[in-house]
Amino acid sequence: MARLLQAPPKFHPIEWDIANKMQRASTEAQKSRSERLMAESQRLIDEIEKTTQKTQSDVNKKIEQRREEIKFWKQELDNKLEEIVHETEVLLTFKTRLEKSLEGCKEPLSIAQKCLLARQRRAGIDLVHDEVERELLKEVKLLQEVMALLERTLEQTNEQIRVNRSTKYNLEMDLKDKFTALMIDDYCANLTNNTPDIRYTHNAVKTRGNFVSPEDWVDFSNINIEKANKQRNNSLALQALIDSILSQTANDTRKQRETVNVAFRNRVKEVKDAKDNLETLLAMVMDETASQEKNIAALKKAIADKEGPFRVAQTVLEARNHRPNVELCSDTAQYRLISEVQEIKTNIQRQDTLAQAERELQGLGRRQLSLEEEIQVKENTLYIDEVLCMQMRESAHINNF
Repeated sequence: MARLLQAPPKFHPIEWDIANKMQRASTEAQKSRSERLMAESQRLIDEIEKTTQKTQSDVNKKIEQRREEIKFWKQELDNKLEEIVHETEVLLTFKTRLEKSLEGCKEPLSIAQKCLLARQRRAGIDLVHDEVERELLKEVKLLQEVMALLERTLEQTNEQIRVNRSTKYNLEMDLKDKFTALMIDDYCANLTNNTPDIRYTHNAVKTRGNFVSPEDWVDFSNINIEKANKQRNNSLALQALIDSILSQTANDTRKQRETVNVAFRNRVKEVKDAKDNLETLLAMVMDETASQEKNIAALKKAIADKEGPFRVAQTVLEARNHRPNVELCSDTAQYRLISEVQEIKTNIQRQDTLAQAERELQGLGRRQLSLEEEIQVKENTLYIDEVLCMQMRESAHINNF
């Protein structure tokens, strides 16, 4: 009990002073460390703030640069899209022109073929392989070749329109992606530290497998633009080709059409001249027939006129043969009567000209029939060439489309 009540040990004043000094020194050291830490912390805060601000500014600049790049390529794609759309519309117009030109060849071709078929109905010697037929065959061949060329060009045009539309689709898809990317970067550019909807996102910095390099990104749009340029140039070249084909084919068919028409006019003139000559010959034959008929009538009358004197002379001779006895004398009258009978008989026998005249009359009749038939042939030819064919050809026209 006595030990419990024992007083605690006393420290020496020097110890007390030392203890106080140690407390002060420890406190001051702690304060110094704290002050250094606060200074370091403030420096770090200032440094982080500057770094963060610089980084944010740099990121914002990069995003702005990216936005400008997207805008540039978007504008380039817009321009090419506008060009390819325009060229496709122009090609559609050229396609319509080709279709109209192709349709416009059908009627002239049909008419030329109908003319050839109609001219097969020419008769006799007029069924000739003349200049008209040769030119008509050339026209048919030319029109068939023109139609084949127009059909091939139309197929080429349809293919170019298809390629243009495919190119247009690729440009639109690229533009759509550019527009979406630009909207996203516009949104990002407007974000600040005080924007309400900013948030932490897990794995935001994780690189995805479908990221492409900037070079590939540029190449992708550049390839689309190069394809668009190529197809635009192809479209322009095709338009020039179509213009040339339409102009040349129209000129060629129009020229051949006029050649055929000239051949028709010349042939009609030749047939008309031939018909006129035949009609002149027919008139001559008919005049000659009338003259020959008169000649035959005169010959017959002449023969008939000799029958009376012949019968008289023979009757006189017969009567004088009955003179009696010595009176049956060969006197001068007897000799003259015999001479008269012989003369008339000879003259009658010379009338075989009548048979020849009748044969000539028959020949003139055959010639008249032949000429009339030939005139009918010419009239048939004129009807086919001038009425059927030439009037059909007047209804068809070769137009420039």
